[in-house]
Amino acid sequence: MITATSCWSCWAKTPQPNRQSPSKQTPRSCPSPPRGWADPMSIVEPTQIWWTVEELANSGLPELPGSKPGINALAQRFGWRVIEGCAKRKVGRGGGWIYHWSVLPLAARRKLLVDASEALNERPDRGNAWAAFDSLPETAKTKARTRLAALQMADGLHQSGVTHVHAVAEAARQCGSSARSIYNWIGMVEGVAPEDRLAYLVPRNRLAVRKPIKATCNRAFMDYLKSLYLRLEQPTYAQCYRDACAKARHEGWDVPTNKTAKRRLDTEVPRITQVFAREGEGGLMRCFPAQIRDRSTLTALEGVNADCHKIDVFVRWPDGTINRPQIVAFQDLYSGKMLSWRVDNDPNKVMVMAAFGELVETWGIPRHCLFDNGREFANKWMTGGAPTRFRFKMRDDDPLGVLPMMGIKIHWATPAHGQAKPIERGFRDFASSLAKDPRFKGAYTGNRPDAKPENYGSRAVPLDTFLKVVSEGIAEHNARQGRLSATARGRSFDETFAESYAAAPIRKATEDQRRLWLMGQEVGKLNKNSGQFQLYGNFYHSNWMSEHAGDRVVARFDPEDLHSGVHIYAVDGSHLGFAECQQKVGFFDVTGAKEEARRKRRIKKAQKELLNANRPLSIEDIAADMDARAPDLLTQLEAKVVKPVFSKKPVSVPRHQVTSDPAVVEARKAFENRVEQRKKSDPKPKAVGRFQPASTPRARFQDAKDIIAKSDAGKRVGSGEADWLRSYIELPEYRGFQKVEQFAKRDDAG
Repeated sequence: MITATSCWSCWAKTPQPNRQSPSKQTPRSCPSPPRGWADPMSIVEPTQIWWTVEELANSGLPELPGSKPGINALAQRFGWRVIEGCAKRKVGRGGGWIYHWSVLPLAARRKLLVDASEALNERPDRGNAWAAFDSLPETAKTKARTRLAALQMADGLHQSGVTHVHAVAEAARQCGSSARSIYNWIGMVEGVAPEDRLAYLVPRNRLAVRKPIKATCNRAFMDYLKSLYLRLEQPTYAQCYRDACAKARHEGWDVPTNKTAKRRLDTEVPRITQVFAREGEGGLMRCFPAQIRDRSTLTALEGVNADCHKIDVFVRWPDGTINRPQIVAFQDLYSGKMLSWRVDNDPNKVMVMAAFGELVETWGIPRHCLFDNGREFANKWMTGGAPTRFRFKMRDDDPLGVLPMMGIKIHWATPAHGQAKPIERGFRDFASSLAKDPRFKGAYTGNRPDAKPENYGSRAVPLDTFLKVVSEGIAEHNARQGRLSATARGRSFDETFAESYAAAPIRKATEDQRRLWLMGQEVGKLNKNSGQFQLYGNFYHSNWMSEHAGDRVVARFDPEDLHSGVHIYAVDGSHLGFAECQQKVGFFDVTGAKEEARRKRRIKKAQKELLNANRPLSIEDIAADMDARAPDLLTQLEAKVVKPVFSKKPVSVPRHQVTSDPAVVEARKAFENRVEQRKKSDPKPKAVGRFQPASTPRARFQDAKDIIAKSDAGKRVGSGEADWLRSYIELPEYRGFQKVEQFAKRDDAG
């Protein structure tokens, strides 16, 4: 510690406890400091001020005996106990005397001062000091700020003309500390820049490095306990501890307490490792936040994503089969709108190709497609020739798929990972609203085996009814107001898509490109003599094929009508010509033939009778009312900016212009009239200022609930409200109120 006075003469006049006798006192009129005196601010005190007899005997300081009787004899000879303020009784067990360091022999005092100076020189640099300050709790930082304020007060008083001693005394009185504490704090910041003093004034006990005291644990016991606990079966820790204790009793191991073993396990095995060992890769991925990708930089139809979803409704197909149908849908990445969809018994490449064809026919050609690597998407019809496919065997002579030939870039998402495909959010709406439509009464299966309704299996919906309800549900899904995505901002998916679609450059398909997605493909060789091509028992030939006899070609055909003929392409993708079916073996549906072998009949025989008591309206009446109130599906939008894309390879077949259909023109005019009437009856609300949330936490939470309820009800949500809600639900305030509300509901239900 460092003490300071204004000058040597003042220090000499101040009563000091290290004066051994009156004869050794420094004269008051000493004009100059003693030898070795440099500056009052450089006076150093040892770290330990008071010493017991036993500590002095074991200290090894020069000119001190090494035994307790020797120390007692030295104290009696020099009269340490009679010097005022230099000796006092020890408090606590054993009693005895403790002595001030100033009564020790000169050599011993020099040794203590040298050790204190070396400790002072070991002060950390400013970077480490501030790093240590930042890691301390707020209580320690508050103490450091109090000390700095006291030193600043003392410096201010001293600079105003007050002596340093009186300035320190006044600062000590003001801050409620002793003058000795002020001098100690001055020593702690000696030579430190004023702007860095705060970091050096923290309590030293908080900076001391303490080695944690660990209870002894048998290594074999801990290894056995960790092997039991870190399993995918996720046994409880209590059970693992009991089994480990049983093993320890058999082997004679030392057994730590339950809590000690758990602390040691948590210390040795990181939490993420425990989650991975007990929950697998799924749990490991949940330990890290999901990637957030910004879709606001896209435009309408710039990118689409697609996936399959099994709807939880029993459907009766025309052939009598009853099962849960699969729907494949293409969704616009920018707006979230469902652009096209198809339904079938099981996922297959034909339904994917048909849905993609509807997408291109109705809206245009996207630039990017996001799929997972399911067989229905990674098939050679769609993605053949793509360099990053990981399905099916790849051959050098594989024909190009539809997407590579149209210049669409393919992206593969992580399988079974819903966060990688935004369309999974739309399928969640289908599972909660569309599958539970009143017209599906008795056909809903539940989304889990343990969530089956009481009327499970009592009815199967006809296919035509199912398709009608799905069409209405997807149209309502796209037109629902109050969407909270970053691009919708309170609008519907239809409005969001239409705004960007009208200004974005849309690529339209040519007549030659249209053949690509309307047909499947098969690779084969033409007959080496006649050039005839055989496919599924049918023979195809045209006169021009004789010139290409024996060539390897790609045949594109309608999978549901093999008798309509095939288009023959070279392996490089160039169109050679059309070949008619010469020998008709009989109608053959290749799609049905492949799927029939894997299809299982699942027909429920027993039906449970439901009681309709306490229901003011029957479910049939509600379904009929919904059919009566069902809105007409809106006519598809037309692109304002069209950018045609032509095949990279030259084609031999001339392009044909499609004449305008009068029925289509009439339907478009009717749609425009309805849009104008809707604008007059329900004009878009005027823009208002940015949404201002409430000033209190409870009111802000209520605002968030009101906006979410408005969105769920399909009402329009302002862009300011949507922006504020997206940022507010990430705050701890919202999550805290939400948990409190959940606990309250749980208590009420209990």
